[in-house]
Amino acid sequence: MARVKPLARKLRLARATKSNSAVPAWVIVKTMRRYTFNPKRRHWRRSKLKV
Repeated sequence: MARVKPLARKLRLARATKSNSAVPAWVIVKTMRRYTFNPKRRHWRRSKLKV
């Protein structure tokens, strides 16, 4: 990937990186294990972004 990339693409990649985290432990405790995993979780090798 190019070192110098457009700002719009950089923002989309940053947003995807942030949304790729697991559900925090305190959320699992607070919701009494109703939300235990993130359905939008993505692996860098298995599924690619349309960026």
